[in-house]
Amino acid sequence: METPARDPQIWRMAKARAKFKSHLFTYFAVNALLWAIWALTDRHSHGGIPWPVWSTVFWGIGVFMNGVGVYGGFGKAQLSEREYERLMRQRGSEL
Repeated sequence: METPARDPQIWRMAKARAKFKSHLFTYFAVNALLWAIWALTDRHSHGGIPWPVWSTVFWGIGVFMNGVGVYGGFGKAQLSEREYERLMRQRGSEL
């Protein structure tokens, strides 16, 4: 029994989403570990902002932007597809 052929565009999107979910899980796991280390160590000896906030915020911005690219329709594949369709329409109107 043959498996049906994969649509290349959908396959790329599925791989990008799976990669994003893996990245998101890693983000939460590592940041939970960093916050646990901070909570279990002598956090009162230093005033100001807790040190894990920096990795949480800046890495979080990167994860957010990656998510917008994967799920928001701003990914390279979607932009390339739209540009291709625009060029094909333009080429068709020239003929």
